[in-house]
Amino acid sequence: MLGAGTSTASSHREAPLIANDPAVDHTDTYAFVSPDDPGSVTFLANVLPFQDPEGGPNFYPFAADARYNINIDNDGDAEPDITYRWTFQTQDDRGTDTFLYNNGPVASFDDENLLFRQTYTLERVDADGDATVLVEGAPVAPSFVGDASMPDYEVLREEAIVDVEGGGRSFAGQADDPFFVDLRVFDLLYGGDLSETGDNTTAGKNVNTIALQVPVGELTRGDDPVIGTWSTTERPSMRVQNADGTQDYDGEFVQVSRLGHPLVNEVVIPAGLKDAFNALEPRNDASVQPAVDRVNDPEVPKLIEAIYGIEAPKTPRDDLFAVFLTGIEGLNKPQGEVQPAEMLRLNTSIEPVPEPDRLGVLVGDTAGFPNGRRLTDDVVDIELQALEGAVRTGELVEALAAGDKVDENDVSFEASFPYVALPHSGSGTGSPSGGNPIGGVDAGGGGTATDQATTTALPSEDEFSPLLPLTAAALGLGFAALGVVVVRRGRTADGH
Repeated sequence: MLGAGTSTASSHREAPLIANDPAVDHTDTYAFVSPDDPGSVTFLANVLPFQDPEGGPNFYPFAADARYNINIDNDGDAEPDITYRWTFQTQDDRGTDTFLYNNGPVASFDDENLLFRQTYTLERVDADGDATVLVEGAPVAPSFVGDASMPDYEVLREEAIVDVEGGGRSFAGQADDPFFVDLRVFDLLYGGDLSETGDNTTAGKNVNTIALQVPVGELTRGDDPVIGTWSTTERPSMRVQNADGTQDYDGEFVQVSRLGHPLVNEVVIPAGLKDAFNALEPRNDASVQPAVDRVNDPEVPKLIEAIYGIEAPKTPRDDLFAVFLTGIEGLNKPQGEVQPAEMLRLNTSIEPVPEPDRLGVLVGDTAGFPNGRRLTDDVVDIELQALEGAVRTGELVEALAAGDKVDENDVSFEASFPYVALPHSGSGTGSPSGGNPIGGVDAGGGGTATDQATTTALPSEDEFSPLLPLTAAALGLGFAALGVVVVRRGRTADGH
């Protein structure tokens, strides 16, 4: 039986085919100047969303027949000049003897009690497609089965952090999902009466993370400190379903998942175009005029005006065009001619600040989103503010100040690479990182966010606008911008 291997998705379960292939579903991409090493940049890409920690007995491996990529454009042409590629290998010793992931306490990656383990190869691919192996046979931090099985999971995390040829560090393994948001917007917009806000939907869930820390000099070109970045996953174009229930993949690699800015495909792209967006290369984003038109004249602010009486910003929306497609002049727009394309853009010359603010650039913290993306950046609230003109005016829209009322992650981030918190335990005892609110300013790519009340007055319960229900619904809609549409469903992959 042959089936097209085009299962696609990015972000948290928003593309129709996600159920077929969650192992290659990108949830989030991050890029920030490392807070404890400002001479380097850290990239994070998360896949396989909404992992229940106790979800055995197979738990959550990376796909051994896929390629996971972090792409970098350092000259503004929307083409990948550097691609870091992870490919995974699996050793499954269970056979017909047992269903267990491990048959005793696991003290290290090489412990004989660990019956299922993965390793990976990391390559650096240049613009011509030539690959250099940076890491080979590196251990993947396993799924956190539980406290009895893995009494000291931090040891397994430390073993999975490896040095990279030429400088830097790499990590692959399970981690707490760092994305924080109340997704009950889909229940008729927060319950229809604002009763369904303030709960972090991803709290207690895990993801699989690939992370890379690289010296800035390995990424930039000439004297331009700005880079663009996005993550992709590639699958062989054909999936073979065998009679014994197993599956094999064959054929040339095609792109099946893509993620740059958060929430674009999940909230902005209509259902019929979501899978196409995942196969689209950034260089083609501006080739569809309807997409450009939606950037300059987005739909959501007009809907907000029609329903709630809040006047939409004047068009054309050059502010959104800059944020999402070219970078902002004087902040993170590359030098010279820029090909409009949806990707995170990071000015690597802007060092981390001592006290990061969760609202990033909107409140003067230029080291934060949309200049790259830190773990602590509240992208939901930031994007809603951007839609309503905060980037253009330089002032927050007070009626939206409360956002979705989820302002930080459910557990503390780590102070050093790979910064993401340890995964939640399958024992149901919570995360080894303590389950505490985000800690000090050293907490991976961020720190304790400044209380929003210090930057803008919050309206009272009685004064609060009924606009809040649109928080997550609208959040990326500036990207409606990206109406990123039309596409080739599958492409032959030459590494990019």
